[in-house]
Amino acid sequence: MTMDAVGTFRQRPEKLALLLKNKQGMIGFVLVVAFFLSALLAPFLATHDPAQLDIPARLTGPGADHWLGADQLGRDTYSRVLYGGRVALKVAAIGVTLSLVIGLTLGMVAGYGPRWLDNALLLLFDTIRSFPTIVLALAAVSLLGPSLNLILSIVIITSIPSYARLARTSTLALKNTEFIMAERSLGAGTFRILFRHVMPNVIGPLLILAAMDVPVVVTIEAGLSFLGLGVLPPTASWGTILNEGYLVIRTSPWPVVAGGIPLVLTTLGFTLLGEALRDIFDPKLRGIR
Repeated sequence: MTMDAVGTFRQRPEKLALLLKNKQGMIGFVLVVAFFLSALLAPFLATHDPAQLDIPARLTGPGADHWLGADQLGRDTYSRVLYGGRVALKVAAIGVTLSLVIGLTLGMVAGYGPRWLDNALLLLFDTIRSFPTIVLALAAVSLLGPSLNLILSIVIITSIPSYARLARTSTLALKNTEFIMAERSLGAGTFRILFRHVMPNVIGPLLILAAMDVPVVVTIEAGLSFLGLGVLPPTASWGTILNEGYLVIRTSPWPVVAGGIPLVLTTLGFTLLGEALRDIFDPKLRGIR
């Protein structure tokens, strides 16, 4: 373990204290925890089966039986919002995690490897980033049909270059430092240098970027589901709830309100938490606000 990594480990209590003192960061942390808990505990928190029909209660407002009202088929909106959070969590967790792992690996290889490999990977990253995510998703869905796995694949592919470029830049800065050159002179292999010494010094900024990317991924899934190109009915998703609620908004606004609020709060939570972590872990930005 490098001295930088040891120093970062020893500073964890101090950085945790800074997070606790950051009001916006704590608000974001609470919202993020609420998002995770509501999604993970949806089967226990839901009052109805999200696909259960109750025609006499269709388009009713909030009440004792349906806390957030019912949609045009009489399905409980509150339960559907909770289960929609599970879809958002699945897309965010799988999409961001795989993008981070693959991007980190490719970025370190590009920064530490030979020049020709660096140029080839940079060309690949730039090619992928040249396609707007939504446009690429719309084209892929039009050709292959809507599915959650396809949306996940698009999110992962288009997110990898951002993590890879950041990891590459950090690796280039560390490549010729004294402790890396010392490890190399002692006969350490490339794999050991990258994953034992480079990665602990590179992973921090990528984790902050991952926190900022979660609301983007959730919004992409919700947007495509709203357009009917993501999660298909009867699966509950925040995007499908908004789509179905938009069709009856003049009769009952509750489905749109119930589907929109968690999307806004989740985006706000991860954004505030990501900005707080950025200010805490980047000394240059800590004193700006």
